[in-house]
Amino acid sequence: MDKIFKGLFDTDLTRVIAVEDFLICVGVALVLGVLIALVHSFKSRYSKSFLMTVAVLPAVVCVVIMMVNGNIGAGVAVAGAFSLVRFRSAPGSAREIATIFLSMGSGLVCGMGYIGYAVLFTVIIGGFMMLISAVGFGDRKKASREKTLKITIPEDLDFSGLFDDVFEKYTKSHVQTSVKTAAMGSLYKIKYDVVLKDLLKEKEFIDELRCRNGNLEVSVYDKENDVL
Repeated sequence: MDKIFKGLFDTDLTRVIAVEDFLICVGVALVLGVLIALVHSFKSRYSKSFLMTVAVLPAVVCVVIMMVNGNIGAGVAVAGAFSLVRFRSAPGSAREIATIFLSMGSGLVCGMGYIGYAVLFTVIIGGFMMLISAVGFGDRKKASREKTLKITIPEDLDFSGLFDDVFEKYTKSHVQTSVKTAAMGSLYKIKYDVVLKDLLKEKEFIDELRCRNGNLEVSVYDKENDVL
């Protein structure tokens, strides 16, 4: 049994991880992953695939750290491999990024063998995240009025000041953030950050914009959920 779990390149000077210790570390990492997934789901929108990833990630990081086992060269290679994850994943919210870092941190501590510290770290950070979510830390009353507006206009219209009077009527503030061409230059797509005066008049606001842009596309998003 010992030979099965011994590496082919192990030497007498290599510290071999006992099977019992391996199972304890991985088991605790899986439990902490499930706990972190539950913390993330508390008063937050989430997807099933993301929760599964968060639940498994600490165990994966734990095993990787245990296998590196003090090898500096392997550690550098692992760091480079993890950096590639950024290029294979879709952008997420700040909360999702924090949850991923919490999962990786818990797995790293487990992989180093500090089981107690891993549990303590997860309980403290997870409990704090749930607390600030419960008290509504950082919420703003006007957040629901903050929108991202995207307007498409034909190329023959000068968008400079074209909608100023409409904005003055329906918004408290507006800022043009980007302009880009589309359809071989025959259209312009303009993006604004706006704060609405009255959410009940959002349809009237959109209808007046459609009258100005030739009934082309007008899109309104919640600012924090804006997707490019």
